[in-house]
Amino acid sequence: MTSNTFDRLKIPSGFWTELHQIGITGQDVLRKAHLPLTLLVEPVVVTTSQYFSIWHAISKLIDDPVSGIIKLITNSKIAQWPPSLLASYHARNYRDALNRMARYKQLCAPERFRITEEGQRCTIELEWLYTDQSEPPMLVYNTFVALLEIGRRATDQPLKARLVELSHPLGDVKALEDYFGCNIQFGGASNRLTLHRSDLDRHFVSYNAELLDILIPALDQTLEEQKRSKSITEIVKWLMKRNLEGGRPDIQTIANELGMSERTLQRRLTGEGTNFKLLLTEARRDQARKYLTDPSLDIKEVAFLLGYEDQNSFYRAFRLWEDDTPSNWRTTRLGVDSITESRVDIPPIH
Repeated sequence: MTSNTFDRLKIPSGFWTELHQIGITGQDVLRKAHLPLTLLVEPVVVTTSQYFSIWHAISKLIDDPVSGIIKLITNSKIAQWPPSLLASYHARNYRDALNRMARYKQLCAPERFRITEEGQRCTIELEWLYTDQSEPPMLVYNTFVALLEIGRRATDQPLKARLVELSHPLGDVKALEDYFGCNIQFGGASNRLTLHRSDLDRHFVSYNAELLDILIPALDQTLEEQKRSKSITEIVKWLMKRNLEGGRPDIQTIANELGMSERTLQRRLTGEGTNFKLLLTEARRDQARKYLTDPSLDIKEVAFLLGYEDQNSFYRAFRLWEDDTPSNWRTTRLGVDSITESRVDIPPIH
């Protein structure tokens, strides 16, 4: 996905200082990432793509990324933590802390947490915002180590994870298993950290209600200002594309993702000269073009990925968009005569 007007994030001021703990300088990182050294002295605002480049550079500059991440997180000083992380550290319990991290994480990183509690498990799935690029494995490791570390520090207990699932292996796997206290599974489609659900009720010895009374209103205001500064149209289209697979996202689902009411979402879209139905059509059309340029996907798979219940519905929609069939459009763009679509009875377009 290309960079959007809302694809901007701030790197915490203590980030470069903490890198010195693992023997890396900010200058070396930025040179390796082919980014300007002015990021060390100016307000550090970067795109997701640049943020990924920074983490790719870090992983190349260190001998063992796993040991480096564990050292970086376990030796980090609370005084250097950003307010969004402090709000989690001083929460009432582990569950409260994780929910606060999920809410405020986007203030300093292009991440989103999906937290699911079921049975004896609490699963945290990591997603990356505003990009289709593959995430740097070291950044994923950093996030999961930080999630467990804050629980250990704040409860003053040697908490262990139940399971860690990672898309890509990196560095000393045994050191990672020793830290989490569980097996690591690699090669999955998603990155997930599974905790013991019983640990979520553990009281935080670092709980500080008075400090939270100061931090939370300021963070909520910053979050609201950040939302207002972004194009709601682009955000909604991005969320639609994320939620298309296997179903049609409705306005209630998207409004809930944004933390606002349906009425507020409708009002903001109207203010930007559009509406939910039109954006859903545009999101599907954009994704259809993207998927059809991938020869490995057949037409039936494309229809499913766009949230259509049947292939015929996709045909009718695509012909309205492009005045052509998906197969002809694909063949014209790719110049591949051998690409054929499955046989279906296409209802007439009225």
